[in-house]
Amino acid sequence: MSAKTMQQPAGLKLASASFLAFWCLVAAFPIFWILVMSFKAPVDAFNDNALSVVFGPNTLAAGKGISLLDIALFAGVVWLTARFVIKRLGGLVEAYSPRGVQVVGWLVGGAAVALGALVLLFGVAPWLSSVLGPWLGPLGQNIMGFTTEHYVTVWVDRGFSQNFQNSLLVTAGVVTVSLTVGTLAGYGLARSGSNLAFWILIVALVFRALPHSVLVAGYLPVFISSAEWLAPILGENAPTLYGKPWAVIAVLVAINQPFTIWMLRSFFQNIPAELDEAARVDGCSHFQAFRRVIMPVMWPGVITTGLFSFLLGYNDFLVTSLLLDAQNQTMVPAIAGMFNMETTTTDQVVAVAAAVSITAPLFLLVMIFQRQIVSGLTAGAVKG
Repeated sequence: MSAKTMQQPAGLKLASASFLAFWCLVAAFPIFWILVMSFKAPVDAFNDNALSVVFGPNTLAAGKGISLLDIALFAGVVWLTARFVIKRLGGLVEAYSPRGVQVVGWLVGGAAVALGALVLLFGVAPWLSSVLGPWLGPLGQNIMGFTTEHYVTVWVDRGFSQNFQNSLLVTAGVVTVSLTVGTLAGYGLARSGSNLAFWILIVALVFRALPHSVLVAGYLPVFISSAEWLAPILGENAPTLYGKPWAVIAVLVAINQPFTIWMLRSFFQNIPAELDEAARVDGCSHFQAFRRVIMPVMWPGVITTGLFSFLLGYNDFLVTSLLLDAQNQTMVPAIAGMFNMETTTTDQVVAVAAAVSITAPLFLLVMIFQRQIVSGLTAGAVKG
């Protein structure tokens, strides 16, 4: 089929581009707007005039602002970070990660990139601005209101860092357990030819369709009475699971596990069974063939599934708000509490800053693993 035959009409191209641009605008506008609000004084953040929200005249009048030089330095750091992640990070991880544990290399590399970006943004860039600003005249003068005091308030004064640690604990637990069980179960079901595997998948799908509140209600009596049930084993040290992160991890894994099994099974089915047979001929056991031959091929699918598991644990509101006490609260319920209580406009801008804060790790995660995500989502879509 010729290239001319496959070429889209100009009208279709224009309609597709217009729809895509409109969708991107609608999707990105809320994030952009709360990002702008989080760096303004309350009187500017909630101003009826959109230009006052963007330029922050009252914030600027209070002596808090940024110059064109600051904007250029900030944009440069973001551009360099994105370019390094997209162009260089993958090669460095593959070159220096031990064979079979590249996911650890990606996590270490991502943490190093995040740390380096923070140092450049909040250490090097302000220092360069203070040194070069007086020499650049108008380019070094503040033109737009800008303040980071709301982020300092939410992370230092309000203890939001503890909520962040709780979210990382819950998310890490959900991802680790879901992927460990999901890869083993998905591999076994993909290689099984019995009818029992089919019915196990159907039951898993029905379990996944249950409302989350049903699972919480079912587990709640168990968590509340856990100290009494564990007392014969642990004695006086038996813990009460209600209010603790382990309870949330158990429920979220129960919610997420059917999805991971289904998704990973589909990835395993796209890997030829001949690879298993060749590994067995070379002397590998079933588990050795799975670990040394199949899993290296499966990393894009595992990372894609892990990202969905991460989003479930990271963004969950219902389960965490019902099962966690105030000390172990994660970020999403904590932010909802900031918005729901009686607050001043200053407190509301602080809550907006907290909401912006939780989106940054998601952008960084997708940017780091974008190649693996695309490979995982398209796995099996084209067959030779």
